[in-house]
Amino acid sequence: MKVGIDRLIAERALRTPLSSKRVALLAHPASVTADLIHSLDALAACGDVQIAAAFGPQHGLRGDKQDNMIESPNFNDPVHHIPVFSLYGEVRKPTDAMMDTCDVILVDLQDLGCRIYTFTTTLRYILEAASKHRKAVWVLDHDTRT
Repeated sequence: MKVGIDRLIAERALRTPLSSKRVALLAHPASVTADLIHSLDALAACGDVQIAAAFGPQHGLRGDKQDNMIESPNFNDPVHHIPVFSLYGEVRKPTDAMMDTCDVILVDLQDLGCRIYTFTTTLRYILEAASKHRKAVWVLDHDTRT
C-alpha cells in the first residue's frame, strides 16, 4: 500500500499531467514519503516536476514553528530556491500574488480530524482560492484503508 505522495513519486505516468505546469506544494512536517523524505524534496528529486512555490500551514512547511499559535513569515527556500508562503502568518488565505506563482497545487497534509487542527481549514482556503483563480488542486491521499 502506498499513500498519494509515494504513488506520485513512483509512477511517472501519474506525473505526466504536471510536465508543463508550475507546481506548488502545500505541506507540513508530516508530509513525508515512506522513506521519511519530505515531500518537497522528493518531488524536486523527480526532475520532471517544476516546483514553483510551496505553502506552509500552521507550524510551517518543515515544522519550523512547532509552538502553538506562533505565526511564521514567508521566506525563500534555501535549497530549492522557491518562495514558501505562510498560510499561518500575515494571512490565512492565499493571496492573488501567491496564486499567480503556480498552475497546480499539490496538497500533502495529514490531519486527525480534530477541530483544533487548522489543516482542514487551510485546505478549504486553498480550494476556494484555486476555484477563484482557475487552478487545479490535487489532494495526495493519506487514507491507508484503501
